[in-house]
Amino acid sequence: MNDDLLTLRRDLHRKPEPAWCEFYTTARIVEELERIGVDELHVGRDAIAGEHRMGVPDDAELAEWYQQAREYGVDETVLDSLEGGYTGAVAVLERGDGPTVGLRVDIDALPRLESDDPDHVPAAEGFRSEHEGAMHACGHDAHAAIGVGVLERIAESDFSGTLKVFFQPAEELVGGGKSMAKSEHLADVDSLLATHIGLDHPTGEVVAGVDGFLAVSHLEATFSGEPSHAGGRPEEGRNAIQAVATAVQNLYAIPRNSGGATRVNAGIVEGGSAANIIAEEARLVAEVRGETTELMEYMDGKARNVLRSAATMHDCDVEIETGAEAPSATSDQELVDVVSEVAAGVDGVETILERDDLGGSEDATYLMREVQQNGGLACYVGVGTDHPGGHHTSTFDVDEASIGHAIDVLAGTIEELSANRP
Repeated sequence: MNDDLLTLRRDLHRKPEPAWCEFYTTARIVEELERIGVDELHVGRDAIAGEHRMGVPDDAELAEWYQQAREYGVDETVLDSLEGGYTGAVAVLERGDGPTVGLRVDIDALPRLESDDPDHVPAAEGFRSEHEGAMHACGHDAHAAIGVGVLERIAESDFSGTLKVFFQPAEELVGGGKSMAKSEHLADVDSLLATHIGLDHPTGEVVAGVDGFLAVSHLEATFSGEPSHAGGRPEEGRNAIQAVATAVQNLYAIPRNSGGATRVNAGIVEGGSAANIIAEEARLVAEVRGETTELMEYMDGKARNVLRSAATMHDCDVEIETGAEAPSATSDQELVDVVSEVAAGVDGVETILERDDLGGSEDATYLMREVQQNGGLACYVGVGTDHPGGHHTSTFDVDEASIGHAIDVLAGTIEELSANRP
C-alpha cells in the first residue's frame, strides 16, 4: 500500500458521508481515478440506475451534505453530476482481449458519533471524523482505498481483458446495490468479486468465499387515527400509539419457519405529542430477514399482516412502505478456489478459510445475483483486520496493513482470472 492510498483512506475517514450523501467521497475517488488514468469513468447518474435507489434522504438532508462538499472545494463538474443524491462511480480499464471482471466496493459511512478517546488511533493521529454524528464505523473508507489500489495495480500489470470497479453508494441502508446491479455496466461481467474488511477476522486471515447472507427488507409503517382529549373525551379518539404498540408486540410473535433462520426487529417507534392527547399519528420502522430470499419474503408477508391487523384492531389506518431490501446470495466455488490459491501466496496472509457465514445482510448480493443470472460467476471475499470494538461501534478502526493484503489478494485473483478463465 502506497502513501497515496494511505492518505486517501485517512481523508475519507476524516470526512465520512452517509448513504446517498457521498458527494465529497465520490469526488475524491474520481480525483484518484483520474490520477491513475482509467479508460472510462462513469459518475453519478451515469454509474447507477437511479430509479432503483432505495432509502434516499429528503431534499434538505441531501442539500446540507452537498453544500458541505462544495465548501471543501471539490471539482464542480463532478459535484454537479452527483446533485440530488446520485452518488457513486464505475471505473473501467480496457486491456485487450479477455474476460470482463468486476470488483465491487462500498463507500458510505454510518450515522454515529466517533470516539475521541486518546487510545483510538484516528483520534490520536488526527484523522478522526470531522462530521460529528457520522463515522466510518464499518471500514468503507478502507474499501474505497482498496478499489483504487486494485485499479492502480491492474493498470500496471499484464492483465488482458476488461476490469470494472464499482464504487457503490448506500450499502449501510441496503439501498444502493440494486441501482448498480440494474445499471448497464454489469451486463457483460463474467466474474464479479465483492469484498469486506474485518468481519471479526484478524489481520492475516482471508475468507475466500463468504456466504450466509440474510435477505432483508425494511418496512416503514405510518399509523393514522383521530386526536382527542385523553381525560375529557377519550372515546372520541382513535389511538395510533395503541396501534403501533400492538404491532410491535405482534411482530415479535411471528411464527418461526422450519425452512431456516429468520429475524425481525422494530428499530424505530415514535409518535404522540403530549401525555393528555390521544395520538393521531405514530410511526414504526422495522426489518425482517431470512436465511434465503424466500424466508425473508415469508417474514415480510407476515409482518405486513401484523401491521394491517394492528391498525384495524384500534380503528386506525396504516400506510406501509418498503424502505430498502436485499436478497441472499452464494459465492461460486470456481472463484473461491482461485481466491484461495492466490491468497496462499500473499505476504502477510497466514490463514485462509474457504468459507464462512456473514450472519448479516449486504446488498452486494444484488450485483452477485445479477452476474450469476447472466451466466457469470460471483464471489464475496473477506479480508481480516484487527479492529478494536466491533463493526458499527464508536471505536471501530482498521489495521491499515490489511488494505495491502486485500489489494494483493484481489488484484492477484483478477490477474489469475485473466490468465486462466474458470
